[in-house]
Amino acid sequence: MLSDLEIAQAAEIKPILEIARSLGLEEDDLELYGKYKAKVHLDVLDRFKDRPNGKYIDITAITPTPLGEGKTTTTVGLSQAIGRLGKKVFTVIRQPSMGPTFGIKGGAAGGGYAQIVPMEDFNLHLTGDIHAVGVAHNLLAAAIDARIYHESRLSDEKLAAMGLKRLDIDPYSITWNRVVDVEDRQLRHIVSGLGAKTDGRPRETGYDITVASELMAILALTTSLKDMRERLGRVTIGTDKHKNPITAEDLGVAGAMTVLMKDAIMPNLLQTLEHTPAFVHAGPFANIAHGNSSIIADQIALKLADYVVTESGFGADVGMEKFMDIKCRYSGLTPNVVVIVTTLRALKMHGGAGKVVAGRPLPKELVEENIPALEKGSENLIKQIGNARIFGVPVIVAVNRFTTDTDKEIEVVRKIAEEAGAEGAYVSEVWAKGGEGALEMAEAVIAAANKPSNFKFLYPLDIPIKEKIETIATKIYGADGVEYSPTANRRIAMYEKLGYGKMPICMAKTHLSLTHDPKLKGVPKGWTLPVKDIRASVGAGFLYPLCGEMRTMPGLPSKPAFMNVDIDEEGKIIGLF
Repeated sequence: MLSDLEIAQAAEIKPILEIARSLGLEEDDLELYGKYKAKVHLDVLDRFKDRPNGKYIDITAITPTPLGEGKTTTTVGLSQAIGRLGKKVFTVIRQPSMGPTFGIKGGAAGGGYAQIVPMEDFNLHLTGDIHAVGVAHNLLAAAIDARIYHESRLSDEKLAAMGLKRLDIDPYSITWNRVVDVEDRQLRHIVSGLGAKTDGRPRETGYDITVASELMAILALTTSLKDMRERLGRVTIGTDKHKNPITAEDLGVAGAMTVLMKDAIMPNLLQTLEHTPAFVHAGPFANIAHGNSSIIADQIALKLADYVVTESGFGADVGMEKFMDIKCRYSGLTPNVVVIVTTLRALKMHGGAGKVVAGRPLPKELVEENIPALEKGSENLIKQIGNARIFGVPVIVAVNRFTTDTDKEIEVVRKIAEEAGAEGAYVSEVWAKGGEGALEMAEAVIAAANKPSNFKFLYPLDIPIKEKIETIATKIYGADGVEYSPTANRRIAMYEKLGYGKMPICMAKTHLSLTHDPKLKGVPKGWTLPVKDIRASVGAGFLYPLCGEMRTMPGLPSKPAFMNVDIDEEGKIIGLF
C-alpha cells in the first residue's frame, strides 16, 4: 500500500497557471511561487463583485477521537466528487503548523487519493505566511520590552522630545508571549532579559506556537488590507499601571506589523489530486481561536466557483460553532449545508468500546461488528447533528468507511442520522477512490445546498458576556450551567467596563469531549462547565473563556515524526507521512 506521500509524489500536477485560468484568472492576478503554487491578489474581488456567490459548504465532525475521523480527507474528496459531477468547485482549508508536522505523525493535506498537492509544500513552508505572522508577532513582543527598558532610563521630557509619551506598562499585566513554529515545551515558561542592564529588564514570560498567535486569528478573520491594519492596531498586550489597556497602536508598531503581513493576506492557490482548485490560507488554533481558514479565501472562492467546500476545526461543538458565530458574523457569509464526518470505530469508542494504545493493533471491539457500542456512541452524532440544526442549516452525514465496517452497521448509522434530522448519511470512500468514492454523497450535498435555509446565530451580540457563555455551554455542549472563578468574574466585569462586552465568544476548551474534561466521551449528563479565566483578543474581535488547561505550546512526543523525515540524493523528500 502506498503512503500518502508516495501517492502525492506519483501524481501528475498541473501548472498553477492552468488551474487559475480554469477559474477565469490570469497571470496578472497571481504572485507565482514556482510552477505549482501562487498567491491570488485581493483585487479580483472587485473584478468579480457582480458575480453571484456559489454555494457554501462547511465540513465538520463528531467529537474527535485518537483514531481520527478523516475530516480533511473528506473535505478534499467531496470537492473532487463535486468536480466529477461537472460543477465548478473550490476547496478552502487551513495551512498546517509545522510543529505538529514534525511532532505527532499526521498530515493536514487530506490522505490517500483525496489530497491537496504539492503535499510537501502544503505541509512545510508553503509561501511563508506562518513566518510572516511569527515575525510580526515577535516585533510587537520586542517593542513591548524595548519600551519598558527605555522608559526606565529616560525622563518624560526626553521621551516627549522624541514624540513619545510614557506608557508606563505594567510588566505583570503583559499577556503577549513570543512565538515559534516548533513544538518546544522548554519554552513554555521562561525568564527573559537576563544579563547586564543594557540587556533589558528581567521578567517572566514564555513562547507560544506561531499558529496560536492572535495575529493568525486576525489573518483568518480580516476582510481587507485596511481592515487588517485596523485590527492589528487594536491588539491589546496588557495594561498600564492604572489598568488602562495598551495596544500595538500605542506602541507605534501596528503599521510595521501590517507591512510584514501584506503578502500573507493573499490566499495561496494549490490543487487537489484531481486538479480541482484549492485555497490554503491561515491556520488559527481551533481551541483558543476559531479554527477556520480565512474569510478572504472564502470570499474569492465563492465568486469563482459554483460550490465552495471549507472545513472547520475539530467537532461541531468547537470549530463549527465558531465558524457560525464568529467567522460568519465578520464575513457576512452564511453556509448552505453542513457535512458531519464520522467513522464507525469512532462512534464505538464514544460508546465505551475499546482502548486505543499507541503502537498496538486496534481492539476487536472497535473493528468487529458491535451494534450495541455503535448505537450508544451514536448519541454523540445525534448531538452534533442537533448542534448544526440549531443554526438552521441542512445537515448531511459522511461515514468515512473502513474495510472492516459492515453493511448492517452502516445501515444502523444511516437510520440514526435520519431520525436525528439529517438529510441523510452517505458512505465516503475517498481515501481509496478519490472523488469517485463520494459521488452519491456529492449529489446529496448539492441537493441540500440548493434548498432554502433559515440560518440564524446562536446568540445576539448585545446580551451580557455571561449570557453568551452560558448559551454556548448549555445549548451546544449540553452543560447544566457554568461556574466562574473569581478571576473570571473580575475580568468579565473589566471587559464590560472597557466596552468589549459586545464581542462574540470563542470558547477555549478541549476538543476531545463535549465537556471540559477530555476523558468524558459520548454525551455526558449532569455536569457544569468551569470558566477559570477569560481573555480578550481585541484585534481578532472575540473574547475567549478558558475552560480547563489550554496548551498554546505543544511538546514533542518521545518519538517525534521528524525522525522519519529525510531527503535522498536526488532531492526527493521521504518519510513525510
